[in-house]
Amino acid sequence: MAVKKSMPGCAGYSRATRAAVLATLALAAGAAAQKSPETLLLKDYRPVPIHKIPVTEVPKAKYPAVDMHTHVYAKTPEEVAEWVKTMDAAGTEKTIVLTGATGERFDALQRIYAKFPDRFDLWCGIDRSRAGQPDFAETAVRELERCFRAGARGVGEISDKGSGIFRGADGARIHPDDPRLDPIWRKCGELNLPVNIHVADPIWAYGPMDETNDGLMNAFKWRLDDKPDIVKFEGMMEILERTVKRHPGTIFIACHLANLDFDLTRLGRLLDTYPNLYVDVSARFGELASTPRASAKFLIQYAGRVMYGTDQGRMERVYRRSFRILETLDEHFYYIDGFNYHWNLSGLGLPDPVLKQIYRDTALRLIARTPRP
Repeated sequence: MAVKKSMPGCAGYSRATRAAVLATLALAAGAAAQKSPETLLLKDYRPVPIHKIPVTEVPKAKYPAVDMHTHVYAKTPEEVAEWVKTMDAAGTEKTIVLTGATGERFDALQRIYAKFPDRFDLWCGIDRSRAGQPDFAETAVRELERCFRAGARGVGEISDKGSGIFRGADGARIHPDDPRLDPIWRKCGELNLPVNIHVADPIWAYGPMDETNDGLMNAFKWRLDDKPDIVKFEGMMEILERTVKRHPGTIFIACHLANLDFDLTRLGRLLDTYPNLYVDVSARFGELASTPRASAKFLIQYAGRVMYGTDQGRMERVYRRSFRILETLDEHFYYIDGFNYHWNLSGLGLPDPVLKQIYRDTALRLIARTPRP
């Protein structure tokens, strides 16, 4: 004789209803298991601070800021106007847009941003159309001069994470220290066009993807350890140094603190050695705020060579979170969602003269070097 199973409290309900209840219970059980310490995934870790300590809101930068590192976050005149409203709300006076563009694309972007000439400076890229050909450098220099006449105030972001800036027609990788780029970097110096250069990636992207990796939650997403044919971190640092050394008349801005946020002493030595080298702090606020005392000491010492930048979009929270990190002495807070800062953070509490230099003075001094044709 078959025994008919039933659920407690469900007598009289239809088979479909009982199935729905069972499904709901199964989902609830799955959710409970997901939140169990034994099954919780590292990527889902979202700690909530419990300390009863000050939380400081910083709606505007203490000094009108110059954001030295953004990209084409606005693609219509209307979006540009909205961006300006956000800048006004956050106390950002001027924004550098690293378009990486040449030719008609650069010209089109100039037209889109033209309504606000005092709020945005657009930087161009390098013409790669003749890469690998004998006239590559000549063609690229000619386009650089044209972009300069069209309003480019700098060059960037030029990025090499180990695979080269681009490949030549023969497939060979071209890194920033490649002699074929020398005429371009020289021309940048002659025109007083600073070059924003991105070398390597955070050190943890090259390390083993295991329990010893301090940045594992980000490292696994951006990992480079599994790319054996690229130039590794130390090689990229050597490439940066050779490039800067070979062109003392050209200003290079190594963005993201040259990815030496983990070794600020070494970064300081580079700045001491090469007066044409500058850095920005864009997208490295979490790294700075995880070692607040060492970071503050470095920024105080090198404020004349370090510039503010975001590289994280044009939302108000991007600006305000960065201001909190630079200006306050708040402790033990997190900016994980949208920022991927998985460490607990503390404010640097930088003194006013240092903030003024980093937010605006150093950038304005550099910008003033570039003539308006």
